[in-house]
Amino acid sequence: MDFSDLSFPDAPSIITTPPGPASQEILEYQSTHESSAVSYPRGMPMALRRAKGATIEDVDGNIYIDFFAGAGVMNVGHGNPAVIEAAGEQIGELTHTLDIPSPARVSMVEALCEVLPEELGKIFFGGPTGSDAVEAAMKLAKYNTGRYPMISFEGAYHGMTSGALSLCSGSPFKGDFLPLLPEVHFVPYSYCYRCPFNREQESCDLECGSYLEHVVEDSHSGVGKPAAIIVEAIQGEGGSIIPDERFLPKIREICDTYGIVMIVDEIQAGFCRTGKMFAVDHTGTIPDVMTLSKALGGVGFPISAVAYRNRLDTWPPGKHIGTFRGNMVAFAGGTAGIRFMVENDLAGHAMRVGERMLTRLKELETGSEIVGEVRGKGLMLGVEFVHDRATKEPAPELAAQVRTLCHQRGVLIEVGGHYFNVARFLPPLIITEELADRGVEIFAESVTELEKRR
Repeated sequence: MDFSDLSFPDAPSIITTPPGPASQEILEYQSTHESSAVSYPRGMPMALRRAKGATIEDVDGNIYIDFFAGAGVMNVGHGNPAVIEAAGEQIGELTHTLDIPSPARVSMVEALCEVLPEELGKIFFGGPTGSDAVEAAMKLAKYNTGRYPMISFEGAYHGMTSGALSLCSGSPFKGDFLPLLPEVHFVPYSYCYRCPFNREQESCDLECGSYLEHVVEDSHSGVGKPAAIIVEAIQGEGGSIIPDERFLPKIREICDTYGIVMIVDEIQAGFCRTGKMFAVDHTGTIPDVMTLSKALGGVGFPISAVAYRNRLDTWPPGKHIGTFRGNMVAFAGGTAGIRFMVENDLAGHAMRVGERMLTRLKELETGSEIVGEVRGKGLMLGVEFVHDRATKEPAPELAAQVRTLCHQRGVLIEVGGHYFNVARFLPPLIITEELADRGVEIFAESVTELEKRR
């Protein structure tokens, strides 16, 4: 399919430097009437009117190339016609059923079964957010093992409800709300650029995997036998970190050896984002439990799910519930979204465009004094900013400034990472090569301008 018709034809187009006057008025209203916890408009100040494909228009008429996709939600693009049509048909028929079955629900399960590993034969729909899926996965693991401890990873992000937040490593997210769930332990992720074992990638013996096994095996490690190990196949908020290809298979081996449930969080990296249907597919690793959300809802309809092995389906009726676990519109729209991904080989398209973007960004890395590392898989890319390439001193203020310069030029990116020094690219997967090229060009221009200012 030619995806060019899915986006606005004249992106980017900046009429007035954002935020324009109309945006300023709405932003002021939001500041007065909404919570101080609102965050995204602080980094990208604007008010939005409409969106199409991989492009967004604000209320001042500025049109942006979207390299953010609603934090990885809009994989099939804003306003995808196939999804909108399916959701529109459903909304006039039936919208809410709790977990009473319906044709829309059956269709969603069928679509998921076609793309999930066959070993994950059971699907559970809980609350409407990724955090809900993580909460359900934790409970499922604890119920089946009769154990309490959990192991997560440095750089992990799994959601903002108390249980999911307990599995997050970042003190900016959780520091003000401690204590959370006890017996959650953190070990190093395979973050080769900042290896905590001071190894270079060429000489790496996967010490992070060996250390994880030590923590599990040694009765004096301070960690009781875990109910589960939860891991992102590619870390998102942690900084678009691509682990060593041996890392996930090593976790699978450890879980098998010691009878631990392996949970893989695919909430952001799943549904073709990384050039495979799921990021874990790059290593052929099959988890025991997989958490799903974000792009599962097609064009942002709220929904989450947990897929897991049949042997774990032991909990009785009502052991985990949620009022909005039966959102028929999300089922219909999400099913159409999955069908669109498969029929249009969105994974292949994401891989091709992502490799094209990565090649150009690697050229930028070679010639830059402030770009420490460029990394990515498919259309999940990260650019880590540093003050000094030798010391790798993090430069969060440079990442924030690049985000502002890109915004002013018509490209939307977000910032993440251990030190909030990573520019993260998560464009809709239907982005064309032309829009991707132009967006990367604008990003490179912004980095060059920032270097000149220094």
